[in-house]
Amino acid sequence: MAHPAPPLVVARADLAALLFIRHFETALLELFAQGRVAGTTHTCLGQEYIPVALAPLLAGDHVFSNHRGHGHYLARYDDPAGLLAEIMGRAGGVCGGVGGSQHLWRPDYLSTGVQGQSVPVAAGVALHLQQSGRGQLAAAFVGDGTFGEGAVYEGLNLAALWRLPLVLFVENNGIAQSTPTDRQLAGTIAGRAAAFGIAYAGVDTDDVGEIRSAVGPLLAAVRDGGGPLIVEFRTRRLGPHSKGDDSRTPAELAALRSADWYARTRALDPVTFDEIDERQRARMAAVLADVANREPAGQWAGTQWAAA
Repeated sequence: MAHPAPPLVVARADLAALLFIRHFETALLELFAQGRVAGTTHTCLGQEYIPVALAPLLAGDHVFSNHRGHGHYLARYDDPAGLLAEIMGRAGGVCGGVGGSQHLWRPDYLSTGVQGQSVPVAAGVALHLQQSGRGQLAAAFVGDGTFGEGAVYEGLNLAALWRLPLVLFVENNGIAQSTPTDRQLAGTIAGRAAAFGIAYAGVDTDDVGEIRSAVGPLLAAVRDGGGPLIVEFRTRRLGPHSKGDDSRTPAELAALRSADWYARTRALDPVTFDEIDERQRARMAAVLADVANREPAGQWAGTQWAAA
């Protein structure tokens, strides 16, 4: 019989970040349901603890995010108005409204919806960082489904061959769009790392402090010339693949929610949790009110990053 996971102890600042990302993503799904946002979006509901845990470890490094990357961006920059304006096509968006939900760029940060392409690009940046000798690394976030792309293996091959400071963070949420991982991925991600001679670590906890303690020394080894690293987070995706395409049964979704960090964290100190939760909920409401009242986005030349 499976036993429920214990409550989580989370520092106040980390809890605030976790809760804000949760409310940002929930608000996005509501906006799409109301027809106030066009295109598509992919939320990180259930996976918020990964970018929150890693953000301080990757400060100053080059980050390559993916289609499910809002949490990566918010944990790194705390710029919800810029991100929401980008998604809603309003003035002040990160990329002037031309990138939308998936395609974001800032100095040292890139996200795209093209599966696997970030790995060879990150390997190229890692080669530059290696030659510069500044101790920085290139970190790419991918999902388990991305291991069906050949570009991933090309990038890993070069990273292993040249001992590049490249880290692959795999957010293995057990499902690739609507296909369970065990139906689309032969072998294991650990086995793939071993085949290339790349260091590997599996992370089964969603405790932010434990993740930092475990991953921090591994990243230090990469910075010191130890070569590339793959860190696999065995996590859970609470929401649909994009807006409403979820083929999982109600029972499967209920089991995932019962293991989610949200209720388990609240169980330890409901009063403090509710106080921070309401503050972050109100902050998200204020961001939405601000962005919704802005003018439509202008041209790329008018954005804050155009001259960078």
